[in-house]
Amino acid sequence: MRLYLASTSPARLATLRAVGVEPILLPSFVDEDAAVAAAPPTTPEETVLLLARLKAEAVVGRMLESPDSEMSAPIDGFILGGDSMFELDGVVYGKPHLPEIAIKRWKLQRGREGQLHSGHWLIDHRGGQVGGATGAVSTSTVRFASDISDAEIDAYVATGEPLQVAGAFTIDSLGAPFIAEVRGDPHSVVGLSVALVRQLLLEFDVPWHSLWNRQL
Repeated sequence: MRLYLASTSPARLATLRAVGVEPILLPSFVDEDAAVAAAPPTTPEETVLLLARLKAEAVVGRMLESPDSEMSAPIDGFILGGDSMFELDGVVYGKPHLPEIAIKRWKLQRGREGQLHSGHWLIDHRGGQVGGATGAVSTSTVRFASDISDAEIDAYVATGEPLQVAGAFTIDSLGAPFIAEVRGDPHSVVGLSVALVRQLLLEFDVPWHSLWNRQL
């Protein structure tokens, strides 16, 4: 059984590889900011699920429009879209993009905790046809260390790592030492809850181990 990942996220790819799955990468090219702006007011959970769905559906749409494009063969398996957002005091934060924004966010969130929401959307495309879809959101609480210095924040932001990740932090790379606690599924903080994906696959009577195609 093949899994197609509608994402170019290195963290999501690394997470799947670590649990024995080598996905086929098919970027969605969805304009996230435009999609959110066009949507009616939603909760953070609804927003990440919407974006995850749009990303997975965009891959299907491109295949239907251009069957001989970058996809060398018809999709036969499951397409997974994902999206993440960080919520602090009811305010949602995506990717900061700019160093000065990342620094401001880190000074705001040190010593505090917020929620990382990760949306997942799974499309059954076995046999080259859409056979159904399902999705869900995994939310985990992240608490930041209270003794993070301005110098540490400046050094971390200077690495460039926090600029392209939701909430301006990671728990699987350079940002890990600054995270004091995670309550919930740590994989969802990385951006892909493999436990939740397993549950979504079971809705189609597909066992998780059928995706194993990588020797560890």
